[in-house]
Amino acid sequence: MKKSLSRPISGVFAAVLVISFISCASTPKSGQNANRVQESTESLPFPQSAPALPAERPEQPLEKSSDTAGGQTGGTESKAERAEAKEPSSPSAAEEPPAVQSEEPIDTVQETPTVPADVVFVRELHALLSANDTAGALASFENLPDALKENTEIEILRASLLLSAGRTEEAKRAGEALLARDTDNIDVLELNMQTALASGDNKKADVFMKRLLAFDPNNAAANIALAEQYALKHRFKLANAAYKKALQRENGNIDALFGFGQTAFYIGDIDEAKKSFEAILAKDPSHALALSYLGKIEADDSNYLRASEYIERAIAADDSNYDFYLDLGTYLRYRGKFEKAEAAWTKAIALDPSYFLAYVYRAGLYDEQKKYKEALADFNKVAETNPDYFYAYKDIGLLEWHEGNWANARAAFQKAYSYNKSDFSYVLMTAAAYLKEKNIVDCKKFLAQAMRGFDRTSLAYEMMRLYHDQGGFNAENSLRLKIDKIDKPSERGKMWYYMGLFYELKGSAKLANEYYSKIIKMQAPMFFEYRLAEWSLGK
Repeated sequence: MKKSLSRPISGVFAAVLVISFISCASTPKSGQNANRVQESTESLPFPQSAPALPAERPEQPLEKSSDTAGGQTGGTESKAERAEAKEPSSPSAAEEPPAVQSEEPIDTVQETPTVPADVVFVRELHALLSANDTAGALASFENLPDALKENTEIEILRASLLLSAGRTEEAKRAGEALLARDTDNIDVLELNMQTALASGDNKKADVFMKRLLAFDPNNAAANIALAEQYALKHRFKLANAAYKKALQRENGNIDALFGFGQTAFYIGDIDEAKKSFEAILAKDPSHALALSYLGKIEADDSNYLRASEYIERAIAADDSNYDFYLDLGTYLRYRGKFEKAEAAWTKAIALDPSYFLAYVYRAGLYDEQKKYKEALADFNKVAETNPDYFYAYKDIGLLEWHEGNWANARAAFQKAYSYNKSDFSYVLMTAAAYLKEKNIVDCKKFLAQAMRGFDRTSLAYEMMRLYHDQGGFNAENSLRLKIDKIDKPSERGKMWYYMGLFYELKGSAKLANEYYSKIIKMQAPMFFEYRLAEWSLGK
């Protein structure tokens, strides 16, 4: 597939980021009550922007009870007296009635404590991180409160953000400064290991990795990094074992779960792979890569409908992944939904027109539907985007041959031959194209050069000699007898085609068709000359 095994850098430090800002917010400054800071940070990430005002104080229950009682029993206090009692007393009054005193509002508004600057900073940082605003989070460090300066956790957080933003050299310098100050801090060692890996210094990364594993053989970060190194070398069993160790330390680590599942899939331990991906989805139902691998597992079991459902969920979570559309198109094609498959591969091409694989898949679909011109256009795009994919030249040669474009067919087969000089089919098709162009001189020159790379006692050499010499009754009869004695059907079928093509080029259509008919009667042919025989008989 197009994507590499490595995880995005931002995922490496997810645990560090969370621990860091919570740790910093809950660490009291000098002279500050720890409980107060803890209370302030419990509401992260929702800092108060203004103090809340107390609710209006309710009317005194005692007075309310008295009024009610008077109304119900016809007490001696008249309405007028009650109204008079509620009027404000004059400044010269010697004594204020107790009831009036009780109705005077008492100022209970208390000043809300000022939120400490470090707590405000952490809350704002948390909000930026929650919004995946890495640039904004990094910019916020320009206003770092004094209380958090030289705080190790905060500095690790900043360095990890720099690494996520691709500012590797800055992250590296920050990590080295922390290491000089605290050489045995596990988080600092992990940070320096990651910056070394990101900068391509694998030797230095190995040093940190070994130190971490010496402290703790199950260290999650070190084992994940070790597993990735194994995986990049296709040593999937060792990678799987390293991911398993990481899970022994952190059984919920998403990176380790994914790596374990992916490598289990590669080594054929499908049950373990499935369990691992399902464990990821239990934590994150929209984890796109886990969904995509569950789709692969279903597809390998020919459950293409279930596979389609999984990959569609993956696309809903991440519609920018090229490989997802490759898989979707494949599953749809196996379900016979050709138009939707074509649309899926067309979407992949739109995402990355410079990558060759979607062109290969779509070209194959067009070819299968006999849309030869569309297929030819896509195979030419394959050759343009990935010139080393020599299989495309074979398909270009075949389709150009079908269209009667002999010069283009010859150029394509000759290009295929340049990549695989042991395949005599490319030599003979190049020679035949020359002969279709009536260019016997260049045909002989090409064959004379190509034949030097083949065993003179082989049938392939004898067939090339027949094309070079343009016949000879004895040579023809000798070849025909030897071809009929070939045990392997595919090898015999290939030789039948070139014998028939020789007669076609010589103008003996009846003899040519006899050989082509023999090929068509074969079951499950696995050689491209079968199609050429079909086309020849169909004309």
